[in-house]
Amino acid sequence: MPHRLLRAALALVVAVASVSCQAQISATPPPVRAQNGMVVAAEENAAQAGVEVMRAGGNAVDAAVATGFALAVTYPIAGNIGGGGFMVIRFPDGTATTFDYRETAPALATRDMFLDSTGTYMPDVARRGALASGTPGSVAGLLLAHERYGRLPLAEVIAPAIRLAEGYALSREQADRFNAYRDRLQVFESTARYFAPADSFAAGQTFRQRDLARVLERIRDRGRDGFYRGETADLLVAQMEASGGLISHEDLAAYQAVEREPLYGSYRGHRVISMPPPSSGGVALIQLLRSVEPYDLGAMGLNSSASIHLMGEAMRRVYADRAEWLGDPDFTPVPVESLTATDYVRQRMADVNPYRADTSRAVTYGNPLAGESMETTHYSVVDADGLAVSTTTTINGGYGSYLVVDGAGFFLNNEMDDFAAAPGVPNMFGLLGSEANAVAPGKRMLSSMTPTIVEDPDGELFLVIGSPGGARIITTVFQVITNVIDHGLDIQAAVSAPRIHHQWFPDVMYAERHALSEDTERALRQRGWSVREGGRWSRADGIVVSVETAETADDPSGLTDRQTVVRRRTLLGGADPRGQDVAVGY
Repeated sequence: MPHRLLRAALALVVAVASVSCQAQISATPPPVRAQNGMVVAAEENAAQAGVEVMRAGGNAVDAAVATGFALAVTYPIAGNIGGGGFMVIRFPDGTATTFDYRETAPALATRDMFLDSTGTYMPDVARRGALASGTPGSVAGLLLAHERYGRLPLAEVIAPAIRLAEGYALSREQADRFNAYRDRLQVFESTARYFAPADSFAAGQTFRQRDLARVLERIRDRGRDGFYRGETADLLVAQMEASGGLISHEDLAAYQAVEREPLYGSYRGHRVISMPPPSSGGVALIQLLRSVEPYDLGAMGLNSSASIHLMGEAMRRVYADRAEWLGDPDFTPVPVESLTATDYVRQRMADVNPYRADTSRAVTYGNPLAGESMETTHYSVVDADGLAVSTTTTINGGYGSYLVVDGAGFFLNNEMDDFAAAPGVPNMFGLLGSEANAVAPGKRMLSSMTPTIVEDPDGELFLVIGSPGGARIITTVFQVITNVIDHGLDIQAAVSAPRIHHQWFPDVMYAERHALSEDTERALRQRGWSVREGGRWSRADGIVVSVETAETADDPSGLTDRQTVVRRRTLLGGADPRGQDVAVGY
Protein backbone atom coordinates (compact mmCIF):
# COMPACT_ATOMS: atom_id res chain seq x y z
CA MET A 1 0.00 0.00 0.00
CA PRO A 2 1.48 3.42 -0.89
CA HIS A 3 2.62 5.39 2.12
CA ARG A 4 0.10 8.21 1.62
CA LEU A 5 -2.76 5.68 1.71
CA LEU A 6 -1.32 3.93 4.76
CA ARG A 7 -0.98 7.27 6.57
CA ALA A 8 -4.56 8.14 5.72
CA ALA A 9 -5.83 4.77 6.89
CA LEU A 10 -3.92 4.98 10.16
CA ALA A 11 -5.33 8.46 10.71
CA LEU A 12 -8.81 6.93 10.69
CA VAL A 13 -7.88 4.64 13.55
CA VAL A 14 -8.66 6.03 16.98
CA ALA A 15 -5.36 6.29 18.83
CA VAL A 16 -6.29 5.19 22.33
CA ALA A 17 -3.22 5.79 24.50
CA SER A 18 -2.80 3.70 27.61
CA VAL A 19 -4.24 5.48 30.61
CA SER A 20 -1.99 3.53 32.95
CA CYS A 21 1.00 4.34 30.76
CA GLN A 22 0.23 8.06 30.84
CA ALA A 23 -0.31 7.93 34.59
CA GLN A 24 3.04 6.23 35.04
CA ILE A 25 4.78 8.87 32.94
CA SER A 26 3.16 11.76 34.78
CA ALA A 27 4.33 10.25 38.09
CA THR A 28 8.01 10.11 37.09
CA PRO A 29 10.38 12.53 38.84
CA PRO A 30 12.03 15.29 36.81
CA PRO A 31 15.42 14.65 35.20
CA VAL A 32 18.57 15.27 37.22
CA ARG A 33 20.09 18.63 36.22
CA ALA A 34 23.77 19.59 35.99
CA GLN A 35 25.86 22.28 34.31
CA ASN A 36 29.39 20.89 34.17
CA GLY A 37 29.29 17.14 33.60
CA MET A 38 27.13 14.07 34.05
CA VAL A 39 27.31 10.28 34.10
CA VAL A 40 24.18 8.11 33.95
CA ALA A 41 24.91 4.48 34.72
CA ALA A 42 23.52 1.29 36.25
CA GLU A 43 25.41 1.57 39.55
CA GLU A 44 26.05 4.61 41.73
CA ASN A 45 29.68 3.96 42.73
CA ALA A 46 30.64 3.60 39.08
CA ALA A 47 28.80 6.77 38.08
CA GLN A 48 30.47 8.63 40.94
CA ALA A 49 33.85 7.36 39.70
CA GLY A 50 33.25 9.01 36.34
CA VAL A 51 32.21 12.31 37.91
CA GLU A 52 35.21 12.17 40.27
CA VAL A 53 37.52 11.95 37.27
CA MET A 54 35.81 14.87 35.52
CA ARG A 55 36.06 17.00 38.67
CA ALA A 56 39.81 16.24 38.67
CA GLY A 57 40.14 17.72 35.18
CA GLY A 58 39.34 14.70 33.04
CA ASN A 59 37.13 14.81 30.00
CA ALA A 60 34.15 12.62 29.09
CA VAL A 61 36.39 9.90 27.63
CA ASP A 62 38.36 9.73 30.89
CA ALA A 63 35.06 9.55 32.77
CA ALA A 64 33.72 6.81 30.51
CA VAL A 65 36.88 4.73 30.98
CA ALA A 66 36.78 5.27 34.75
CA THR A 67 33.11 4.27 34.84
CA GLY A 68 33.80 1.19 32.73
CA PHE A 69 36.55 -0.12 34.98
CA ALA A 70 34.50 0.68 38.10
CA LEU A 71 31.50 -1.25 36.74
CA ALA A 72 33.76 -4.30 36.48
CA VAL A 73 34.08 -4.06 40.26
CA THR A 74 30.66 -2.93 41.47
CA TYR A 75 28.37 -4.38 38.78
CA PRO A 76 29.85 -7.80 37.93
CA ILE A 77 26.57 -9.14 36.54
CA ALA A 78 27.27 -7.07 33.41
CA GLY A 79 30.11 -4.60 33.98
CA ASN A 80 33.28 -6.32 32.99
CA ILE A 81 36.87 -6.72 31.98
CA GLY A 82 36.05 -10.26 30.82
CA GLY A 83 33.70 -9.24 28.01
CA GLY A 84 33.46 -6.55 25.36
CA GLY A 85 31.50 -3.58 24.14
CA PHE A 86 31.10 -0.58 21.88
CA MET A 87 31.72 3.13 22.43
CA VAL A 88 30.44 6.09 20.40
CA ILE A 89 32.15 9.46 20.90
CA ARG A 90 31.00 12.86 19.61
CA PHE A 91 33.47 15.72 19.95
CA PRO A 92 32.42 19.33 20.62
CA ASP A 93 33.09 20.27 16.97
CA GLY A 94 30.54 17.71 15.76
CA THR A 95 33.01 15.10 14.52
CA ALA A 96 32.57 11.58 15.86
CA THR A 97 34.22 8.19 16.13
CA THR A 98 33.49 4.74 17.56
CA PHE A 99 35.44 1.96 19.24
CA ASP A 100 34.66 -1.70 18.63
CA TYR A 101 35.96 -3.96 21.38
CA ARG A 102 33.61 -6.85 20.78
CA GLU A 103 34.95 -10.26 21.80
CA THR A 104 36.40 -12.56 19.14
CA ALA A 105 36.19 -16.34 18.67
CA PRO A 106 39.39 -18.14 19.74
CA ALA A 107 41.70 -19.48 17.04
CA LEU A 108 40.64 -23.06 17.85
CA ALA A 109 36.91 -22.30 17.45
CA THR A 110 35.10 -24.27 14.75
CA ARG A 111 31.94 -23.73 12.74
CA ASP A 112 30.02 -26.59 14.40
CA MET A 113 31.54 -26.51 17.89
CA PHE A 114 28.12 -26.21 19.54
CA LEU A 115 26.45 -29.03 17.57
CA ASP A 116 26.51 -32.65 18.72
CA SER A 117 27.21 -35.66 16.49
CA THR A 118 23.64 -35.53 15.16
CA GLY A 119 23.87 -31.83 14.30
CA THR A 120 21.70 -30.80 17.26
CA TYR A 121 22.48 -27.51 18.97
CA MET A 122 23.83 -27.82 22.54
CA PRO A 123 22.73 -24.58 24.23
CA ASP A 124 24.27 -25.33 27.64
CA VAL A 125 27.70 -25.70 26.09
CA ALA A 126 27.31 -22.38 24.26
CA ARG A 127 26.11 -20.52 27.34
CA ARG A 128 27.88 -21.94 30.41
CA GLY A 129 31.51 -22.58 31.16
CA ALA A 130 34.79 -22.08 29.36
CA LEU A 131 33.75 -23.01 25.80
CA ALA A 132 31.12 -20.25 25.87
CA SER A 133 33.76 -17.51 26.21
CA GLY A 134 35.21 -15.41 23.45
CA THR A 135 38.51 -13.54 23.78
CA PRO A 136 37.74 -10.48 25.98
CA GLY A 137 37.96 -7.02 24.44
CA SER A 138 36.90 -4.55 27.14
CA VAL A 139 40.36 -3.76 28.48
CA ALA A 140 41.81 -3.20 25.01
CA GLY A 141 38.91 -0.97 23.99
CA LEU A 142 38.87 1.20 27.10
CA LEU A 143 42.64 1.64 26.98
CA LEU A 144 42.64 2.51 23.28
CA ALA A 145 39.91 5.13 23.73
CA HIS A 146 41.80 6.62 26.67
CA GLU A 147 45.13 6.62 24.82
CA ARG A 148 43.69 8.47 21.82
CA TYR A 149 41.22 10.86 23.38
CA GLY A 150 41.62 10.93 27.17
CA ARG A 151 43.22 13.79 29.06
CA LEU A 152 44.36 12.46 32.46
CA PRO A 153 47.05 9.82 33.12
CA LEU A 154 45.69 6.26 33.20
CA ALA A 155 46.68 5.91 36.86
CA GLU A 156 44.25 8.68 37.83
CA VAL A 157 41.48 7.29 35.64
CA ILE A 158 41.67 3.73 36.99
CA ALA A 159 42.28 4.75 40.63
CA PRO A 160 38.57 4.78 41.65
CA ALA A 161 38.09 1.21 40.39
CA ILE A 162 41.12 -0.03 42.33
CA ARG A 163 39.89 1.69 45.46
CA LEU A 164 36.45 0.10 45.07
CA ALA A 165 37.99 -3.33 44.53
CA GLU A 166 39.76 -3.00 47.86
CA GLY A 167 36.32 -2.75 49.44
CA TYR A 168 32.94 -1.08 49.01
CA ALA A 169 29.57 -1.41 50.74
CA LEU A 170 27.10 -3.70 48.96
CA SER A 171 23.73 -2.19 48.16
CA ARG A 172 20.57 -4.09 48.98
CA GLU A 173 20.06 -4.87 45.29
CA GLN A 174 23.62 -6.15 44.86
CA ALA A 175 23.46 -8.39 47.93
CA ASP A 176 20.06 -9.75 46.93
CA ARG A 177 21.29 -10.45 43.40
CA PHE A 178 24.31 -12.41 44.61
CA ASN A 179 22.08 -14.44 46.91
CA ALA A 180 19.48 -15.06 44.19
CA TYR A 181 22.15 -16.41 41.83
CA ARG A 182 23.85 -18.43 44.57
CA ASP A 183 23.05 -21.88 43.16
CA ARG A 184 24.42 -20.95 39.74
CA LEU A 185 27.47 -19.22 41.20
CA GLN A 186 28.37 -22.40 43.12
CA VAL A 187 28.69 -24.57 40.02
CA PHE A 188 32.31 -23.60 39.33
CA GLU A 189 34.80 -23.79 42.16
CA SER A 190 36.64 -20.63 41.14
CA THR A 191 33.36 -18.68 41.03
CA ALA A 192 32.11 -19.99 44.36
CA ARG A 193 35.31 -18.88 46.05
CA TYR A 194 34.57 -15.24 45.26
CA PHE A 195 30.81 -14.98 44.87
CA ALA A 196 29.19 -17.83 46.85
CA PRO A 197 30.77 -17.89 50.32
CA ALA A 198 29.38 -19.95 53.19
CA ASP A 199 27.31 -17.04 54.51
CA SER A 200 24.83 -15.07 52.44
CA PHE A 201 25.63 -11.52 51.42
CA ALA A 202 24.02 -8.64 53.33
CA ALA A 203 23.29 -5.02 52.44
CA GLY A 204 25.98 -2.72 53.81
CA GLN A 205 28.56 -5.50 53.97
CA THR A 206 32.03 -4.48 52.80
CA PHE A 207 32.79 -6.55 49.72
CA ARG A 208 36.52 -6.93 49.03
CA GLN A 209 37.95 -8.17 45.72
CA ARG A 210 41.70 -8.10 46.28
CA ASP A 211 42.61 -10.37 43.35
CA LEU A 212 40.64 -8.09 41.03
CA ALA A 213 42.40 -5.07 42.53
CA ARG A 214 45.76 -6.65 41.62
CA VAL A 215 44.52 -7.20 38.04
CA LEU A 216 43.55 -3.53 37.80
CA GLU A 217 46.91 -2.48 39.22
CA ARG A 218 48.70 -4.51 36.55
CA ILE A 219 46.60 -2.74 33.90
CA ARG A 220 47.43 0.62 35.50
CA ASP A 221 51.15 -0.14 35.48
CA ARG A 222 51.56 -1.99 32.16
CA GLY A 223 48.57 -0.95 30.06
CA ARG A 224 47.22 -3.67 27.77
CA ASP A 225 50.22 -5.90 28.56
CA GLY A 226 48.96 -5.92 32.14
CA PHE A 227 45.97 -7.93 30.92
CA TYR A 228 46.76 -9.58 27.60
CA ARG A 229 50.25 -10.73 28.62
CA GLY A 230 51.99 -11.63 31.87
CA GLU A 231 50.37 -12.79 35.10
CA THR A 232 46.74 -11.99 34.26
CA ALA A 233 47.00 -13.71 30.88
CA ASP A 234 48.63 -16.71 32.55
CA LEU A 235 45.75 -16.97 35.04
CA LEU A 236 43.12 -16.71 32.29
CA VAL A 237 44.77 -19.36 30.10
CA ALA A 238 45.25 -21.66 33.11
CA GLN A 239 41.50 -21.36 33.79
CA MET A 240 40.79 -22.26 30.15
CA GLU A 241 43.04 -25.31 30.31
CA ALA A 242 41.53 -26.48 33.59
CA SER A 243 37.96 -25.99 32.34
CA GLY A 244 38.16 -27.16 28.74
CA GLY A 245 38.14 -23.72 27.12
CA LEU A 246 39.87 -22.51 23.97
CA ILE A 247 41.33 -19.04 24.70
CA SER A 248 45.12 -19.18 24.42
CA HIS A 249 48.04 -16.85 25.07
CA GLU A 250 48.15 -16.27 21.33
CA ASP A 251 44.46 -15.26 21.24
CA LEU A 252 45.02 -12.74 24.03
CA ALA A 253 48.19 -11.25 22.54
CA ALA A 254 46.59 -10.95 19.10
CA TYR A 255 43.38 -9.25 20.24
CA GLN A 256 42.91 -5.71 18.91
CA ALA A 257 40.20 -3.16 19.54
CA VAL A 258 39.22 -1.24 16.39
CA GLU A 259 38.40 2.43 15.93
CA ARG A 260 35.67 2.58 13.28
CA GLU A 261 33.85 5.27 11.34
CA PRO A 262 30.41 5.83 12.93
CA LEU A 263 27.17 4.97 11.20
CA TYR A 264 25.16 8.11 10.46
CA GLY A 265 21.45 8.46 9.89
CA SER A 266 18.75 11.06 10.34
CA TYR A 267 15.31 11.37 11.88
CA ARG A 268 13.04 14.39 11.56
CA GLY A 269 16.02 16.68 10.97
CA HIS A 270 18.13 15.19 13.79
CA ARG A 271 21.44 13.54 12.92
CA VAL A 272 21.79 10.07 14.46
CA ILE A 273 25.29 8.75 15.24
CA SER A 274 25.46 5.07 16.09
CA MET A 275 27.52 1.89 15.92
CA PRO A 276 28.34 0.12 12.63
CA PRO A 277 28.73 -3.67 12.31
CA PRO A 278 29.62 -5.98 13.94
CA SER A 279 26.90 -4.29 15.97
CA SER A 280 23.54 -4.69 14.29
CA GLY A 281 22.24 -1.90 16.52
CA GLY A 282 23.04 1.14 14.38
CA VAL A 283 21.76 -0.40 11.14
CA ALA A 284 18.55 -1.64 12.74
CA LEU A 285 17.94 1.62 14.63
CA ILE A 286 18.25 3.73 11.47
CA GLN A 287 15.99 1.30 9.62
CA LEU A 288 13.36 1.57 12.36
CA LEU A 289 13.49 5.36 12.48
CA ARG A 290 13.21 5.64 8.70
CA SER A 291 10.34 3.13 8.70
CA VAL A 292 8.15 5.33 10.90
CA GLU A 293 9.37 8.77 9.79
CA PRO A 294 6.62 9.26 7.17
CA TYR A 295 3.94 8.91 9.88
CA ASP A 296 2.88 11.25 12.68
CA LEU A 297 3.62 9.14 15.74
CA GLY A 298 2.88 12.06 18.03
CA ALA A 299 -0.66 12.38 16.68
CA MET A 300 -1.19 8.62 16.94
CA GLY A 301 -0.45 8.73 20.67
CA LEU A 302 2.11 7.04 22.87
CA ASN A 303 1.45 3.27 23.04
CA SER A 304 -1.79 3.55 21.10
CA SER A 305 -2.96 0.64 18.97
CA ALA A 306 -2.13 2.61 15.82
CA SER A 307 1.44 3.49 16.84
CA ILE A 308 2.17 0.00 18.20
CA HIS A 309 0.80 -1.62 15.03
CA LEU A 310 3.05 0.57 12.88
CA MET A 311 6.15 0.08 15.07
CA GLY A 312 5.52 -3.66 15.32
CA GLU A 313 5.44 -4.10 11.56
CA ALA A 314 8.63 -2.05 11.25
CA MET A 315 10.33 -4.16 13.93
CA ARG A 316 9.25 -7.38 12.24
CA ARG A 317 10.87 -6.38 8.95
CA VAL A 318 14.04 -4.97 10.50
CA TYR A 319 14.73 -8.11 12.55
CA ALA A 320 14.17 -10.28 9.48
CA ASP A 321 16.85 -8.26 7.69
CA ARG A 322 19.12 -8.49 10.73
CA ALA A 323 18.93 -12.29 10.74
CA GLU A 324 19.94 -12.55 7.09
CA TRP A 325 22.41 -9.78 6.37
CA LEU A 326 24.31 -8.76 9.51
CA GLY A 327 27.67 -10.14 10.68
CA ASP A 328 31.34 -9.22 11.17
CA PRO A 329 32.30 -6.98 8.20
CA ASP A 330 35.88 -8.30 8.37
CA PHE A 331 34.57 -11.75 7.40
CA THR A 332 31.48 -11.17 5.29
CA PRO A 333 30.17 -8.28 3.17
CA VAL A 334 27.47 -6.33 5.03
CA PRO A 335 25.35 -4.08 2.77
CA VAL A 336 25.03 -1.26 5.32
CA GLU A 337 24.31 1.58 2.89
CA SER A 338 21.71 -0.46 1.03
CA LEU A 339 19.97 -1.66 4.20
CA THR A 340 19.68 1.88 5.58
CA ALA A 341 18.77 3.60 2.30
CA THR A 342 15.50 5.50 2.56
CA ASP A 343 14.08 4.00 -0.64
CA TYR A 344 14.81 0.45 0.54
CA VAL A 345 13.23 1.01 3.95
CA ARG A 346 10.15 2.60 2.43
CA GLN A 347 9.83 -0.31 0.00
CA ARG A 348 9.96 -2.73 2.97
CA MET A 349 7.06 -0.86 4.62
CA ALA A 350 4.99 -0.48 1.46
CA ASP A 351 2.92 -3.63 2.02
CA VAL A 352 1.95 -2.88 5.64
CA ASN A 353 -1.80 -3.25 6.15
CA PRO A 354 -3.03 -0.57 8.59
CA TYR A 355 -5.93 -2.74 9.72
CA ARG A 356 -4.40 -6.18 9.94
CA ALA A 357 -1.09 -7.57 11.23
CA ASP A 358 1.10 -9.62 8.95
CA THR A 359 2.53 -12.93 10.13
CA SER A 360 6.26 -13.39 10.50
CA ARG A 361 6.18 -16.43 8.22
CA ALA A 362 4.77 -14.19 5.51
CA VAL A 363 7.47 -11.55 6.08
CA THR A 364 10.94 -12.58 5.01
CA TYR A 365 14.12 -10.56 4.73
CA GLY A 366 14.44 -8.00 1.96
CA ASN A 367 16.93 -7.77 -0.88
CA PRO A 368 18.90 -4.56 -0.23
CA LEU A 369 21.34 -5.46 -3.02
CA ALA A 370 18.62 -4.99 -5.65
CA GLY A 371 19.07 -1.36 -6.10
CA GLU A 372 22.88 -6.15 11.16
CA SER A 373 21.68 -10.01 27.67
CA MET A 374 19.51 -9.05 28.97
CA GLU A 375 22.30 -8.19 31.49
CA THR A 376 24.33 -5.92 29.30
CA THR A 377 24.85 -2.43 30.76
CA HIS A 378 24.98 1.05 29.28
CA TYR A 379 26.29 4.40 30.46
CA SER A 380 26.13 7.91 29.00
CA VAL A 381 28.62 10.72 29.71
CA VAL A 382 28.78 14.42 28.80
CA ASP A 383 31.42 16.86 30.04
CA ALA A 384 31.53 20.66 30.38
CA ASP A 385 32.92 21.12 26.86
CA GLY A 386 30.13 19.14 25.23
CA LEU A 387 32.23 16.01 24.58
CA ALA A 388 29.79 13.09 24.69
CA VAL A 389 30.35 9.34 25.10
CA SER A 390 27.77 6.57 24.73
CA THR A 391 29.03 3.15 25.86
CA THR A 392 27.36 -0.25 25.97
CA THR A 393 29.29 -3.18 27.42
CA THR A 394 28.40 -6.80 28.13
CA ILE A 395 29.36 -10.32 29.10
CA ASN A 396 26.08 -11.43 27.42
CA GLY A 397 24.01 -13.29 30.04
CA GLY A 398 23.84 -12.30 33.69
CA TYR A 399 27.32 -13.10 35.11
CA GLY A 400 28.29 -14.28 31.62
CA SER A 401 29.44 -17.90 31.52
CA TYR A 402 29.33 -18.07 35.38
CA LEU A 403 33.03 -18.91 35.22
CA VAL A 404 35.45 -16.69 37.16
CA VAL A 405 39.18 -16.66 36.44
CA ASP A 406 40.77 -18.15 39.55
CA GLY A 407 43.34 -15.78 41.04
CA ALA A 408 41.97 -12.84 39.06
CA GLY A 409 38.39 -12.59 40.32
CA PHE A 410 36.51 -11.54 37.17
CA PHE A 411 33.76 -13.27 35.20
CA LEU A 412 34.27 -14.46 31.64
CA ASN A 413 31.66 -13.80 28.97
CA ASN A 414 29.38 -16.29 27.22
CA GLU A 415 29.34 -14.36 23.96
CA MET A 416 29.96 -17.41 21.76
CA ASP A 417 26.20 -17.95 21.98
CA ASP A 418 25.75 -14.75 19.95
CA PHE A 419 27.06 -16.55 16.89
CA ALA A 420 24.57 -18.49 14.78
CA ALA A 421 25.37 -22.07 15.80
CA ALA A 422 23.41 -23.18 12.73
CA PRO A 423 21.05 -21.36 10.35
CA GLY A 424 17.59 -21.11 11.88
CA VAL A 425 18.71 -22.00 15.43
CA PRO A 426 17.80 -19.26 17.94
CA ASN A 427 20.27 -18.00 20.53
CA MET A 428 19.46 -17.36 24.20
CA PHE A 429 17.46 -14.27 23.22
CA GLY A 430 15.47 -16.08 20.54
CA LEU A 431 17.32 -14.35 17.70
CA LEU A 432 17.95 -16.17 14.45
CA GLY A 433 21.05 -15.87 12.28
CA SER A 434 22.55 -16.93 8.98
CA GLU A 435 25.96 -17.89 7.63
CA ALA A 436 26.94 -14.21 7.89
CA ASN A 437 27.14 -14.75 11.67
CA ALA A 438 28.57 -18.28 11.72
CA VAL A 439 31.42 -19.18 14.12
CA ALA A 440 34.91 -18.63 12.70
CA PRO A 441 38.33 -18.17 14.36
CA GLY A 442 39.06 -14.53 15.15
CA LYS A 443 35.57 -13.43 14.14
CA ARG A 444 33.47 -10.95 16.12
CA MET A 445 30.01 -12.24 16.92
CA LEU A 446 27.00 -10.11 15.94
CA SER A 447 25.63 -7.81 18.63
CA SER A 448 22.45 -5.85 19.32
CA MET A 449 24.22 -3.16 21.36
CA THR A 450 23.16 0.30 20.20
CA PRO A 451 25.11 3.13 21.86
CA THR A 452 23.84 6.26 20.13
CA ILE A 453 24.24 10.04 20.08
CA VAL A 454 21.67 12.37 18.49
CA GLU A 455 22.13 15.97 17.36
CA ASP A 456 19.35 18.54 17.14
CA PRO A 457 18.36 20.06 13.77
CA ASP A 458 20.91 22.86 14.32
CA GLY A 459 23.74 20.32 14.61
CA GLU A 460 24.14 20.72 18.38
CA LEU A 461 24.54 17.84 20.83
CA PHE A 462 21.04 16.78 21.91
CA LEU A 463 20.75 13.20 23.24
CA VAL A 464 23.12 10.49 24.47
CA ILE A 465 21.36 7.15 24.87
CA GLY A 466 21.74 3.37 24.97
CA SER A 467 20.43 0.37 26.85
CA PRO A 468 21.00 -3.24 27.85
CA GLY A 469 18.35 -5.81 27.05
CA GLY A 470 19.68 -8.46 24.65
CA ALA A 471 17.47 -8.57 21.56
CA ARG A 472 15.39 -5.73 23.01
CA ILE A 473 18.22 -3.20 23.07
CA ILE A 474 17.49 -1.92 19.57
CA THR A 475 13.76 -1.44 20.09
CA THR A 476 14.36 0.18 23.49
CA VAL A 477 16.71 2.81 22.05
CA PHE A 478 14.29 3.35 19.16
CA GLN A 479 11.38 3.99 21.53
CA VAL A 480 13.33 6.33 23.81
CA ILE A 481 14.30 8.44 20.79
CA THR A 482 10.71 8.60 19.52
CA ASN A 483 9.45 9.28 23.05
CA VAL A 484 11.66 12.38 23.16
CA ILE A 485 11.31 13.63 19.57
CA ASP A 486 7.75 12.58 18.66
CA HIS A 487 5.97 12.56 22.00
CA GLY A 488 7.84 15.44 23.66
CA LEU A 489 8.76 13.55 26.83
CA ASP A 490 11.63 14.68 29.01
CA ILE A 491 14.48 12.19 29.25
CA GLN A 492 13.40 10.77 32.61
CA ALA A 493 9.87 10.14 31.37
CA ALA A 494 11.21 8.81 28.07
CA VAL A 495 13.33 6.08 29.70
CA SER A 496 10.57 5.31 32.24
CA ALA A 497 7.74 4.82 29.73
CA PRO A 498 6.55 1.23 29.22
CA ARG A 499 7.90 -0.50 26.13
CA ILE A 500 6.86 -2.95 23.42
CA HIS A 501 9.01 -5.31 21.35
CA HIS A 502 8.80 -7.54 18.30
CA GLN A 503 11.75 -9.39 16.75
CA TRP A 504 10.26 -11.29 13.77
CA PHE A 505 10.46 -14.70 15.51
CA PRO A 506 8.88 -15.72 17.77
CA ASP A 507 5.83 -14.03 16.21
CA VAL A 508 4.78 -12.29 19.43
CA MET A 509 4.16 -8.65 20.31
CA TYR A 510 5.69 -8.27 23.77
CA ALA A 511 4.46 -5.47 26.02
CA GLU A 512 5.64 -4.49 29.48
CA ARG A 513 3.24 -4.43 32.38
CA HIS A 514 0.91 -1.40 32.14
CA ALA A 515 2.10 -0.58 28.62
CA LEU A 516 -1.33 -1.23 27.10
CA SER A 517 -4.81 -0.20 28.11
CA GLU A 518 -7.53 -2.83 27.81
CA ASP A 519 -8.88 -1.05 24.73
CA THR A 520 -5.47 -0.93 23.10
CA GLU A 521 -4.75 -4.60 23.75
CA ARG A 522 -8.18 -5.57 22.44
CA ALA A 523 -7.62 -3.50 19.30
CA LEU A 524 -4.24 -5.12 18.68
CA ARG A 525 -5.68 -8.62 19.04
CA GLN A 526 -8.46 -7.70 16.64
CA ARG A 527 -5.79 -6.69 14.11
CA GLY A 528 -4.26 -10.15 14.44
CA TRP A 529 -1.41 -9.52 16.85
CA SER A 530 -0.43 -12.19 19.35
CA VAL A 531 0.12 -10.04 22.45
CA ARG A 532 2.10 -11.16 25.50
CA GLU A 533 2.08 -8.64 28.33
CA GLY A 534 4.15 -8.77 31.49
CA GLY A 535 7.52 -8.14 33.01
CA ARG A 536 9.85 -5.20 32.46
CA TRP A 537 13.02 -5.09 30.42
CA SER A 538 16.07 -3.03 29.53
CA ARG A 539 17.54 -0.19 31.58
CA ALA A 540 18.01 2.76 29.26
CA ASP A 541 20.20 5.56 30.61
CA GLY A 542 20.38 8.86 28.78
CA ILE A 543 21.28 12.52 28.83
CA VAL A 544 19.48 15.32 27.01
CA VAL A 545 21.39 18.54 26.45
CA SER A 546 19.22 21.62 26.76
CA VAL A 547 20.63 24.92 25.52
CA GLU A 548 18.98 27.95 27.05
CA THR A 549 19.49 31.41 25.59
CA ALA A 550 19.39 34.50 27.81
CA GLU A 551 20.27 38.17 27.45
CA THR A 552 22.47 39.82 30.06
CA ALA A 553 23.75 43.36 30.47
CA ASP A 554 27.36 43.94 29.48
CA ASP A 555 27.67 46.82 31.92
CA PRO A 556 27.21 45.54 35.48
CA SER A 557 26.57 49.13 36.64
CA GLY A 558 23.44 49.23 34.54
CA LEU A 559 24.41 52.61 33.05
CA THR A 560 24.26 51.31 29.46
CA ASP A 561 21.72 49.25 27.55
CA ARG A 562 24.18 46.93 25.84
CA GLN A 563 23.03 43.31 25.89
CA THR A 564 24.89 40.04 25.30
CA VAL A 565 23.24 36.77 24.29
CA VAL A 566 24.44 33.96 26.55
CA ARG A 567 23.92 30.28 25.68
CA ARG A 568 23.87 28.07 28.75
CA ARG A 569 24.07 24.31 28.41
CA THR A 570 22.10 22.26 30.95
CA LEU A 571 22.52 18.50 31.18
CA LEU A 572 19.33 16.57 31.96
CA GLY A 573 19.87 12.99 33.11
CA GLY A 574 17.35 10.19 32.92
CA ALA A 575 18.14 6.98 34.84
CA ASP A 576 15.92 3.99 34.19
CA PRO A 577 13.74 3.15 37.22
CA ARG A 578 13.72 -0.56 36.29
CA GLY A 579 16.99 -0.88 38.23
CA GLN A 580 19.07 1.10 40.68
CA ASP A 581 20.43 3.26 37.85
CA VAL A 582 21.51 6.80 38.76
CA ALA A 583 22.27 10.11 37.11
CA VAL A 584 25.17 11.89 38.80
CA GLY A 585 26.17 15.39 37.77
CA TYR A 586 27.86 18.50 39.06
